Amino acid sequence: MPAHFPNQHLTSTPGVDVPPELNTTPASRSPQKRYAEIVVDIPLQRVFHYGIPPHIRESLTVGMRVRIPFGNKIMAGFCVGFTDTPFTDKTKDILSIIDTSPLIDDVMLKITRWLSFHYYCGWGEAISAVVPSVVRSKKKERWNTFVRLKEHTVALNQEAIAQIKTRAPRQAKALEILLEHPDEISAKELIRICGCKMPGLRQLEEKGFITIENKPCDVTHTISNAGQLQQHLTLTMDQQQAFDIICNKFTAPKPGVLLLHGITGSGKTEIYLQTIKKTLEHNRKAIYLVPEISLTPQTIQRIKARFNRVAVLHSSLLGTVHQSQWNDIKEGKADIVIGARSSIFAPLKDIGLIIIDEEHENTYKQETNPRYNARDIAILRATYENAMVIMGTATPSLESYDQALSGNYEKIVLPRRIGERQLPPVDIVDMGEEVRKRRGYHIISQRLEYYMNQSLARKEQVILFLNRRGFAPYIHCKRCGFVLKCQRCDIPMTFHKKINTILCHYCHAEAHPPESCPDCLANNITYRGFGTERIEDEIRNKFPGYQIIRMDSDTMRVRDSHEKALTAFERGEFQILLGTQMIAKGLDFPNVTLVGVISADTILNLPDFRASERTFQLISQVAGRTGRGTKGGRVVVQSYNPRHYSITYAAAHDYDGFAKKELEYRKQLQYPPFGKLARIVFRSPHEEKAKEKSAIIGDKLKDFAKINGNRLEILGPSPAPVTKINNLFRWHILLKAQDHISIHNALQGIANALKPSKGVQTMVDVDPYMML
Repeated sequence: MPAHFPNQHLTSTPGVDVPPELNTTPASRSPQKRYAEIVVDIPLQRVFHYGIPPHIRESLTVGMRVRIPFGNKIMAGFCVGFTDTPFTDKTKDILSIIDTSPLIDDVMLKITRWLSFHYYCGWGEAISAVVPSVVRSKKKERWNTFVRLKEHTVALNQEAIAQIKTRAPRQAKALEILLEHPDEISAKELIRICGCKMPGLRQLEEKGFITIENKPCDVTHTISNAGQLQQHLTLTMDQQQAFDIICNKFTAPKPGVLLLHGITGSGKTEIYLQTIKKTLEHNRKAIYLVPEISLTPQTIQRIKARFNRVAVLHSSLLGTVHQSQWNDIKEGKADIVIGARSSIFAPLKDIGLIIIDEEHENTYKQETNPRYNARDIAILRATYENAMVIMGTATPSLESYDQALSGNYEKIVLPRRIGERQLPPVDIVDMGEEVRKRRGYHIISQRLEYYMNQSLARKEQVILFLNRRGFAPYIHCKRCGFVLKCQRCDIPMTFHKKINTILCHYCHAEAHPPESCPDCLANNITYRGFGTERIEDEIRNKFPGYQIIRMDSDTMRVRDSHEKALTAFERGEFQILLGTQMIAKGLDFPNVTLVGVISADTILNLPDFRASERTFQLISQVAGRTGRGTKGGRVVVQSYNPRHYSITYAAAHDYDGFAKKELEYRKQLQYPPFGKLARIVFRSPHEEKAKEKSAIIGDKLKDFAKINGNRLEILGPSPAPVTKINNLFRWHILLKAQDHISIHNALQGIANALKPSKGVQTMVDVDPYMML
């Protein structure tokens, strides 16, 4: 029988609300283990009680999975504790144990319980997010077959090969190829080139010419020592002062949270690396989070050059590789874990340090259930592990900045670039004035084109940034004004020229572009706006002698494509790098002397209270990609709203000025960091049902607010800014309060009404980042 979670009251710790009940250890209850507390991967905050058969009573421990009868199904559930007093006398028995050892420990059990309560999801859903699906599925390790010459065959000459060729020409061809490749080669590749099948290769092995060996597919990803390691760099005066503050924290009873606010190019990474060294000297371990998978290759390269026993976790890893890395971490074979947001759940023991690089990034927020923020999970985990958290950025999130101002986080400032290099000058181009002067619409301003010609002529490199992919964002009829929208979503279709297809970037629907207007049938169809694909065409026409590489989600689909693209750009194979926000941060290329922001307005015009903050951050971050070498640099920002404070403060490299002004606006409207938010979205194929359910929930919330002293402000219900996605109409409600307690009490107070209902999906997002 199910049991609701207890009504937990929250106490405040820096940046994170922690229920005091989570400090108890479920494993300590019921030493007789007569009944198990089981949670299932369903969107309900419930614990179920099951009887434990005597033959598995000794084997079952907290953190293991079990098979259970659940309704009329057999499901897997996680054991989260034991009890002697079930909620009903009619309990079913566990069928069997799935795991030989626990998949999560007591600390992670507390974290998932908090995650479930804070983000309003099922405890089983939270645990399933912590343990990767490849680990839960126990995917079998894949193996590859490799071939190499035996040592004595290195002296194999052409005469001997000629003799073999008369009898077995394909075997001879295989030997010739192996002579050209003294290292091993995969059997699959060898067969493809020479046509000699496995039986022929086996004959060569029997004759003593070659060795055939099976190896795991993820052999290159195993954790091993790299041999000679690079020495750490000498710190600048600013870096040394920051590092001294960090070192003093190691001896503190509670290391706490440090906000490392360093301008781009100030050497934050070197401080991270030397802090990791200090952590390892104290026999503790470290987790290093990056916001984008595209940043992982550079980060891995830097860390592996300094340290051994490094593991990598992110969603682009092959299933077996991911599983192998996770198991190696769990078995204590790694000292450092690098990865994106889900790496915060790595099964690493003895954690002494958690680094959150580019802490301001919204990619640390998970946009599917459970909708956690890795930054908050990191602080919570560090609290339980008594570890230090370092959050580094050139543009702190206003929530973290406010915590530093309040004294909850210790702020460390790096005000200067390495080598006293200056921040690049930023030119703001008024594109409205550009249209008037040039009597026409141009994507590349005259000023940006001029500076690009100068940089390229000096054999320097250029980065161009636009946070919009595709060729044209919408298709428009000049005659009747018709805009072609997705039939399943309330957004315009985007034209992708290379594949001659129109795509919906929400539901991924695709179609051929129309030759005439579907509404008035006139042949006046035009392609309006621009994306990275159109910019690429424009640049190729204007600069035909130079190589350009485009990085966006259309071109970076193949595994390891990020790493290959950035490595090629670093080697100088390409002179121009064009991309979306995946190129805006963390990259360090000394030969880049010019950055162009094609349109600073793409985010600024969104109906989102964080639009100004994100605009400032993106411009500041992308501007930081230039001027990192001895050649200096320049930034050109194109905008139709050039006097907006987010753009002018970014051009002046004035974070404090921007933060002060933005915080004034936030305080007036009680938006974070001065208030807490939760968003409830209702989705249904029938708009009236979504509207009706949102009205019912809205009324219940307003009644709850009145009864409890109006500590809660309810905005809505109203249509979501994007009113339909994938044939589902969307209505939403925004909850605003001074603290999380009021929001959580309200959600718990209407829990029954929020349960899934026929025809309407309900999604709760606590601390939302996406407001569309």
